[in-house]
Order: sequence, then structure tokens, then C-alpha cells
Amino acid sequence: MANVLPFGALRFDPSRVKMEEVLTQPYDKITPEMQERYYSASPHNLVRVELGKKNDSDDDQDNVYTRAAAFLKEQRENGVILEESSPSIYAYSQRFEVPGEPGHMMERRGFIAVGKLYDYSDNVVHRHEQTLAKPKADRLELLRKTKLHTGQIFMLYPDSAGEIEKLIYKDCSRQKPDASLTDEYGVEHQLWRIADTAVILQVRDRMRDKKLIIADGHHRYETALAYRNERRADKIASLIKSGRTGQSAVDSSTPFENLMMTFVNIHSNGLLVLPTHRVVAGLANFNAQALIDKITPFFAVEKLKDSSADAVLAALRKAGEKGSALALCAKNKAWLLRAHEEEIDKAAPLANLSAAQRGLDVLRLHKVLLEFGLGITEEAVRQGQHLTYLRNHKDAVDRVQSGDGGAQAAFLMNAVSMDQLESISFAGEVMPQKSTDFYPKLLSGITMQSVE
Repeated sequence: MANVLPFGALRFDPSRVKMEEVLTQPYDKITPEMQERYYSASPHNLVRVELGKKNDSDDDQDNVYTRAAAFLKEQRENGVILEESSPSIYAYSQRFEVPGEPGHMMERRGFIAVGKLYDYSDNVVHRHEQTLAKPKADRLELLRKTKLHTGQIFMLYPDSAGEIEKLIYKDCSRQKPDASLTDEYGVEHQLWRIADTAVILQVRDRMRDKKLIIADGHHRYETALAYRNERRADKIASLIKSGRTGQSAVDSSTPFENLMMTFVNIHSNGLLVLPTHRVVAGLANFNAQALIDKITPFFAVEKLKDSSADAVLAALRKAGEKGSALALCAKNKAWLLRAHEEEIDKAAPLANLSAAQRGLDVLRLHKVLLEFGLGITEEAVRQGQHLTYLRNHKDAVDRVQSGDGGAQAAFLMNAVSMDQLESISFAGEVMPQKSTDFYPKLLSGITMQSVE
């Protein structure tokens, strides 16, 4: 089962830099505007590794990957980034306001350690999303050059009694955090280093029987697996060359066999999953009423009197308390769609899926509304055609009202539940891209792991 270990993290020296000026959001959440801001914030900002700028003159010797490696080498040589003197684990707390709900504060508590890399077939680490080849190729080349993990894999583990979290945080309230900052979204991050061997051993023992679910970081996890396999192959070649063929190429203590992860209890009250809404654009002869007529056998359709973004979301949330529901917004119009459970279960686009998958709002949206209703195929979705993904419901509806980018309709959703996520993951099944949006994100660079 899960094998969790302390490690000697690399961290920015708080006496040399301000954490707000050097840490970043995960690479896939960094917009071009954010990238520019990070570059300007500090010459030590980690964006130069996490998502470096490309130059027209880039070649095999000078590119984003080689510059990332050179940046890290310089920061370590100059003492801006230091390695901990002894292996540790880290309590990592995030306090935040729920988006769209002013004054509603939450706190998510987890801990950072390294976990053994498992293939999915080992039935220890479970995914819930498909991955794409291009991001993995990018992250793999970066890892080859830097030999360093800067971003966190967000792992969920089951602990209904919350015993592990209590053990880790029992003394944190009486100690000054080793790192503390507020990010650009107003999220307060705090980190405490725990080097107490007794605590570490207890945490390790209590994690041994846990199965893990990747909440965020599927591409980075699979990149780490690919890198591990490359390094194993190199070691096998070296053993053969030296005639030591009886020696195993697998050594669980080798850094590249393990990966830095932030572990969070799946039963934590601090877990927040936001829905990711879909905006459709660029369809020939799009007609909202024609779509409604086509999908009526599968949904009870209610035209909403108030088509404003907030009113539609409120109606959707209320309907979601009683069952599966989606909302469709066209220009100056909106409809609430409540699923006819028996009929939608038989719908041809869903018929070949498992019961757990058929019950997901996101798959009902993709299979019945997008694929069957509008003719947007899975391949078109993979190629990024016709769909834009937005977290903010107002942004989604505003695009349709303004026609920005040719937007024709917005589909609003409720968030996936933890029970659904657990059921899908442990069954070895996956959801479409952008099915879950865990908020807030884990900061890159708050701890880093060398794989040398």
C-alpha cells in the first residue's frame, strides 16, 4: 500500500527572498499575464523553471529547459535555495475565502512528504482523469534537465477519524510557521517543518494501508513514472555492461523511485471542489430550441424567468440538492435541465458506460448534450474544438451574452462530489478533462524534491 517517507526538501531561504515574490501557481494555471508578472516580481521567481519564456532563437543548447536548469543551479550555488539538513515532512495549511461567497472562510490541511511511485496496475494510486501527451512530453523534458520536482501532486487518502491530520498538526498552533505568505488570490499558505522521528514513523505506519487518489497533478505523476522507467532502463544497461546482471535495477530508496506529494484527507471539511463550466462556440446553425427539443426525452426542461448568471446558478444548485441537473444559457434565455434518471440511463451515448459514470453530470453533459445533441465528438473535444472551460459562472454567461469569440451557449454544472470521485477512481475509471477543480491550488516551490 502507500509508502510515505520524509525527505530533505529544497526550499527558498526566507531571509533572502519574500515568498510572495518567488513562488507560483502550478504551471498549467499560469496565464501569459501571470507569467509576465512573475518574471517582474523577482529575479529569483520560480516561473523561470515552472513555465519559462520561449525565445525565437531557442535551439538544443539554449531553450526553456536548459535555462531552467541553469537558473536552479545558480539559485542553489548562491544560497537562495537551500536543502534541509535532515529528512522531514511538512504540515501545509491553506486558509481561503470560497469564491463567490464573500466572508465564507475555509481551511484545508495536508502534509507534504515523498510517496513511492506506483503504476496504476498496482492498485495503490488511482487516477480519475485522462491525460494528454503534449503536457507530459513538456514536463518530462523539464525533469530530465533539472532533475527536480517543483510542483506538488495533490493526493487524497481516506481517514474518516482524521487521526493523521491531528497527529501532524498537534503542535503547529504553538509554533511559528517555517513559511507564511498570501498569494494573488488571497489564499493564506503556511508551512511547518516536522523533523520529529517519532511523529514521522507514526504517520508512515498509519498511511501504509491507504489507497490514494490523484486529485490534481495527473500529468506530473505520469511524467514521474516515465522518468523513473527511463532511469531504471539506464541502470539495467549499466548493470549489463558491468556484468552485474544478478543485481536488481529497482531500489525503493533511490530518489527517482519516489515523488513529492501533498496528502489531504478525503474526509476533510476543508476540501472544496468547484465546477468547471463549458462554453460552446463556432457551431454551424446552432439553435438552442432545437437542442432542447432533441434532448427532451432525457431531461425535464424548465425555462427560467431570470436568465442572469447568479439566478441560473442558484436554481441549478437548488435542483442539484435533489438530483442530477444542468443549466443551459443562450443569449437572454436560460433553461434548467433535470435528468429523467431511468430514461437517461438508457440513452445510447451513455449505455456502454458503468453505472458510476452514467450518474456523473459531466458525462451526461458531454455524451447527451454535446455529443448527441450538438454533434461535438470526443475527438473534437480532445482537439480543443468548440469548447472553452471557465470556472466563473458569470464569465461563462457573459461570453454568451456578448458573443465574445463566437460564444453560442454556456452549460453550467454543479461540482462532482467526493463520493462520486472515490467511486470512479477506485473502479479504475476516468472522467472527461476538466471534471474537477480543487480550490485552492498547491503552490509550486513551497518545497522542492531533487531526484539526483
